[in-house]
Amino acid sequence: MELKDIKAIIDLMRKNDLSVFEMEKDGFRLKLQKGPSEQPISMVPVPLAHPSHPPGASTGAAGTQSMQSPAETKVALRDIVSPMVGTFYRAASPDAPPFVDVGKEVTEDSVVCIIEAMKVMNEIKAETTGVIAEVVAENGKPVQFGQVLYRVR
Repeated sequence: MELKDIKAIIDLMRKNDLSVFEMEKDGFRLKLQKGPSEQPISMVPVPLAHPSHPPGASTGAAGTQSMQSPAETKVALRDIVSPMVGTFYRAASPDAPPFVDVGKEVTEDSVVCIIEAMKVMNEIKAETTGVIAEVVAENGKPVQFGQVLYRVR
C-alpha cells in the first residue's frame, strides 16, 4: 500500500466522520484511529440481540406469528457484516433493483450489495445460507468495518 492510498483512506475517514479504519490484506495490516488510543475498541463482528426491539417486530408479521417468532428468530439470525469502510449500495445502479430484499434466499456466493471504497466498487457476498430477514444498513450511506448490513435466518 502506498502513501497516497493511506492519505485517501484518511480523507475518506474525515469525509464520513469515521473514528476507526482497519484492514488486512495479503499479510499487510493497517489500523487508523482518530483521537486518544487509550480506549480499547473491539472490531470483532458480533451478532446482536436487542430485547427491546425484536427482529421480527419490524417485518409486519401476522398476529400469532409475530408472538412466537421473535424468541425463535433471535437464536437463528446471523449477521452479514461489512468487511470494510465505505459507502453501502443495495443495487448495482440507482435505477437497478436491489441485489436482495427481505424474504429472498441467499447462498454463500450470493452478491448482497456493493461497498464503494476509494472509488472502487466491491461486491459483497452473503458468506452464509438462508433467507434475508432484515435490511439494516441504509442505501447510499457510509458503513464501518464490522457494521451489520443484513440479518439472515
